Amino acid sequence: MRSYALYIDGEDRTTENWTYAARASELMANTVEAFDVKRALELNRMSAKDAPDYIFGRCAIGDARLGNEALEAAHRAKSVWGRSSLSTRREFGITLGDAIIERREELADIMVAEGHPRRLAEWEIRGMTSAMSEISVGWCISQMREEHQIGERRLVVARKPDGVVCLNPPQNAAGSNSGLGMLALMAGNTLVVKAPRSSPLSVMFLYREIVAAVLDRFEAPSGTMNLISGDTRQILKQWVESPLVNDIMFFGSSTRGLKLGQDCVAAGKKPILELEGNDCIVVWKDADLPAAATAICECFYGSSQICMVPKNAILHPEIAEEVIDLVLELVQEIRPGYPEDPDVVLSPVLKADRFFDFLSDAKQQGAEVLCGGGRVDVEGQPAPSGMFLQPTVIRVNGLSDARNLSCVREETFFPMLPVIVPFQNQIDLAGHIIKFLNDNLHGLRNSVWAQDPELIERFANEVNNGGLLRINESHIGFAPLLATHGGTGRTGGPFGEMHYPSLRTSHMQGIAISPHGSHTPEDLLEEISFQGTEQLGELELISTGAFTPRQPTRL
Repeated sequence: MRSYALYIDGEDRTTENWTYAARASELMANTVEAFDVKRALELNRMSAKDAPDYIFGRCAIGDARLGNEALEAAHRAKSVWGRSSLSTRREFGITLGDAIIERREELADIMVAEGHPRRLAEWEIRGMTSAMSEISVGWCISQMREEHQIGERRLVVARKPDGVVCLNPPQNAAGSNSGLGMLALMAGNTLVVKAPRSSPLSVMFLYREIVAAVLDRFEAPSGTMNLISGDTRQILKQWVESPLVNDIMFFGSSTRGLKLGQDCVAAGKKPILELEGNDCIVVWKDADLPAAATAICECFYGSSQICMVPKNAILHPEIAEEVIDLVLELVQEIRPGYPEDPDVVLSPVLKADRFFDFLSDAKQQGAEVLCGGGRVDVEGQPAPSGMFLQPTVIRVNGLSDARNLSCVREETFFPMLPVIVPFQNQIDLAGHIIKFLNDNLHGLRNSVWAQDPELIERFANEVNNGGLLRINESHIGFAPLLATHGGTGRTGGPFGEMHYPSLRTSHMQGIAISPHGSHTPEDLLEEISFQGTEQLGELELISTGAFTPRQPTRL
């Protein structure tokens, strides 16, 4: 059994209270027994040495006192770690990426034990390694500082670390999403990470066994990274109220996250929000239809309990029937199963009430259910109390009124895909679709499948909602340089955008350095008037965070 203490100020801190992790496949096969054993362990009615093999790990639970000690340790370390050079931080980031690649199979095994289908776990790890690849790390570091020489003056635009960053990852994908904190460290911040009580092991493994070891190699001060676990509401309240905290990175529902954002701003802290997603995929009449249909079915990864999978599709009316047939054919191959099965992408959906509410609403408003709509067990057989929901495809005719349906307007955190078919005679259909995308209250990712170069450029130029736009690519794929997270609207809050944690947890500062004496304002204006105009056309770039790539490490 893996056992993780809390990690505060460079030391492991054990407590009397623990949360235990039962292997997800055992919870699915023997639900009552596994939950009873887990509960008995946590109430100290059973000794850890007597735990069955399917209890694969445990994590210590802390209180407010230990939470404050973690904040104090991060506060003490921030000035030292924040002074580390950009070249050091660049090498730190690349080394982290290499370390994750080296131990990716161990990390994947833990994520599978926590309930992630293996295909999903491997996809999440690819996202982490993309964010920590040499090209991605190098670009982020290159944005941290730039210097120019104008006459005798040296002008610097620099990004400085905010200080203490606190990270609350989501329980549905805790390990991979907590990895964004590594990029906050790379910006020179110190970090406090809360491991969720329901799925703490992947977070603990990533930070205690990988990140901590790399920080030690770079001689980071104790307190640079701290790990806690406990009651989420109490910890968030402590972070908002503490004068030691600079930034709070929160994952969760939009309702709760936007309220937390308001509280952060009122307390003088920067909220960095990763909230709900309601992504759209568009298929134009000239698209590669089989490839587009495959991308549409990415909706069902993790039973759509992932914010960045497509949540609805808009099909050009001329090819709608063909695409729907392709999607329905692919959906027949999607089945439930245990997370160890490499062909499974569906996850259990334990809270399915909203699924049936949304389904009923769609039917009442005239939408057609093309497949699915019920509960099934792990074998795929209909079962009133089954843990899984069938992949469900709903046809919605007409674009203008589509958002009257709750399954189109709101995030669907279950395997339900509305397929929207605009009416054939709609003038400037592309313009209406772009407006539909831009009017989405959420804004995480959008994707478009089309071949017409002018149409592609129009979508690229006019779609302004969302943190990422993918064209003729997997909706859930990753690309070097492009961040894996981030969005607008109810996805990222009023400060939302594509999420580069190293940039979001730092702030810009301008620095002007003259070789002798201080200029008067009149001197500076004269210099600009008589020298600067010509020189600004050919600025001498004397120092940046630019990088020379090494041989890339391949996953």
